[in-house]
Amino acid sequence: MQNILPDKYKNLPKEEVFERIRVLKEKLGDKVFILAHHYQRDSVYQFADATGDSLKLSMLARDNKTADYIIFCGVHFMAETADIVNNGQRVVTLPDATAGCPMADSAKDKDVRRVWDEITNILVDETICPITYINCYASLKAFCGEHGGTICTSTNALDVVTWGLSKYDKVFFFPDQHLGRNISKIYGVPRDRILQIYHRRPGLGVSHEELRRAKVILWDGMCPVHDRFMIKDIEEAREKDPEINVLVHPEVPEEVAAASDFMGSTEFIIKKIEAAAAGSKWLVATEVHLVGRLAKQHPDKDIKLLGKPICMCSMMDRTTPEHLLWNLESIADENVVNQVSVDKSIIKNSKLALNRMFEITKLKDEPKLYFEKSASEVSSD
Repeated sequence: MQNILPDKYKNLPKEEVFERIRVLKEKLGDKVFILAHHYQRDSVYQFADATGDSLKLSMLARDNKTADYIIFCGVHFMAETADIVNNGQRVVTLPDATAGCPMADSAKDKDVRRVWDEITNILVDETICPITYINCYASLKAFCGEHGGTICTSTNALDVVTWGLSKYDKVFFFPDQHLGRNISKIYGVPRDRILQIYHRRPGLGVSHEELRRAKVILWDGMCPVHDRFMIKDIEEAREKDPEINVLVHPEVPEEVAAASDFMGSTEFIIKKIEAAAAGSKWLVATEVHLVGRLAKQHPDKDIKLLGKPICMCSMMDRTTPEHLLWNLESIADENVVNQVSVDKSIIKNSKLALNRMFEITKLKDEPKLYFEKSASEVSSD
């Protein structure tokens, strides 16, 4: 796989790049389906045939029946998911093959399996449901399929955790500790029964008694973008304007979620802003490309990124129009670059876990809204 953008694309005038993309899209037609995550830069996002969060894009990739090629403008685990839901029957490419995910990198297959063995050897008399956030690599989706577990996204995590705790004694949630903790609290798990383990520490950094008491066991991963949001920024904003609305993604730290007015998935954030009254003021805690796009699309509302650090996903930002052009031209020349292909044995169990997710949430064409909670409700145990 060639994964480095050739030099011939690097100094092209932007308008030439855009025009060549438009020409190729018209030429290739339905043969190519371009998906773009909401965190993509606008210069790439504009060329997508469909946009969405991880859940919506996985369903769109599954349901498209005409394309021979799916170009996934996102990160590696998303392209893997598109290949899984299509049973490897379509060619899936990633415009920049180096676009990964630090959260996914925080949970390696061998480490999760080792921790699973440690936990299950201690909790021999209890049933445990492994649930992985979709932001992980295919081997861990397969792990959940093998062990009767499933997958969630920020859109359906509450439904999935509810399912897991209704059928099993405990849930083992990975890789995002913040999402797992915030959702478990919304479900109603007492704070002292949500256990954080540390996969690199001896004995996972917890006692056997703590493991036995826990209802939800959390991996120690996180999204470095959403982890940057701080409660002091909310406090300072409220001092300046008590009427400001704080809208956060559930990947933020627990104390930030507790101090917010509304919490929901990427799709929820978009719909909440769309429905907001003209003149309303919003601080949004999620990736900067999405927040900036929302501000442009809704000039009648005051929409800003929460906090001072620029919370940008550098991996999402790696995809440029030049990368997209390169992918399209390689398809037109029948010399595909950056194909993402999942091993057939991994597809089998990964798809089992994904299908459980789709069945749990009864989702078909569009994701439902996740949840909307006031600060007092979010912070309650």
